[in-house]
Amino acid sequence: MELAEDWLVESLRLYQDFHAFDLSGATRVLEWIDHKGVFVAGYESLKKNEILHLILPLRLSVTENQGLFPERDFRVCHGGFSDRSVFDLKHVPDTRLLVTSGFPGCYLQVWHVAEDNDVIKAVSTIAVHEKEESLWPRVAVFSSMAPAVLHGVRLSGLRTVDLESQKITYSSGVSDSEELSSLQVLDADTFAFCGTSGRLGLVDTRQKWAPMEPLSLNPGSSGVKWCAKVRDKDQGPGPCIASLGSDGQLRLLDPRNLCHPVSSAQCPVPTPSPDPELLRVTWAPGLDNCLAISGFDGTVQIYDVTSWDGKRSQVEPLFTHRGHIFLDGHEVHTAPLVTTHTWHPCKPRTLLSAASDASLHVWDWVDLQASC
Repeated sequence: MELAEDWLVESLRLYQDFHAFDLSGATRVLEWIDHKGVFVAGYESLKKNEILHLILPLRLSVTENQGLFPERDFRVCHGGFSDRSVFDLKHVPDTRLLVTSGFPGCYLQVWHVAEDNDVIKAVSTIAVHEKEESLWPRVAVFSSMAPAVLHGVRLSGLRTVDLESQKITYSSGVSDSEELSSLQVLDADTFAFCGTSGRLGLVDTRQKWAPMEPLSLNPGSSGVKWCAKVRDKDQGPGPCIASLGSDGQLRLLDPRNLCHPVSSAQCPVPTPSPDPELLRVTWAPGLDNCLAISGFDGTVQIYDVTSWDGKRSQVEPLFTHRGHIFLDGHEVHTAPLVTTHTWHPCKPRTLLSAASDASLHVWDWVDLQASC
């Protein structure tokens, strides 16, 4: 308890603002609909899981330092129930549609967020051709006049499906069995993929399958699972792909040469990730060269990558959010695992994080080093 008490006192200095909320069930989804609202969804098996559209606390707009302020003041705007586990959820921009993926993984579900009531309702499904009981499809959305859903369990099954007609508009056409860990749409014609082995690729859907050369893994890295994130074009110069391994390796890459990282570092994680599917690495939209990682324990770590040099050197986080460990009186060894996190699209140092105990935090951290 002394550690928790020390953290509570220290939090008055560490946070500009802090809001805590308890969901009815843990979520792996934090999907923005605008700068004020997010979607969350449960992922428990053998039960109905809620899909909720939450409006963030109004007090996030204040400017004075409030320190620690646990408060259950999220507002439920819309809600619905899924008979399946929801592992991923994507909002289709400029529409009221959502696409979800989870177990069982034989199809995706399309949902409509009502305009005249508070209901989120399932309206259709998208067939998935890969029938694998232990895997579920990764999902991304192309935003255009005719929105399309990119999905796949493995590289061989990657397809883009027109959301309205459900016609396949693109497929990889390869027999590669690489298991996917993430998909990310970059613009109207290109997307990035990351395989669990660490393979990366950038794909132009206007051409036949010819992804850029994949990353060659270093010897001894077998068994490490990977995820990756591409930084938006307007988020500054420098390496724009971050690749995170389940052992805490973090690599920065230039998309013009995916074989050789520009830099790499070892993050101080206590143990390898207990569930690599929960690994997350995200770029800060409002800060130059800052990123966050989670999925190793009950923390979210923030790094300033501008000071990185050399290869595989140990680095220290700029800030570590430990609220999921200490706020509810958990002991470190029994702390929940952070299941996902995301940056606020407009407030530079504000993040949302969720954990396996169904806690949801919104926190605005203070950069005591003022270095990014």
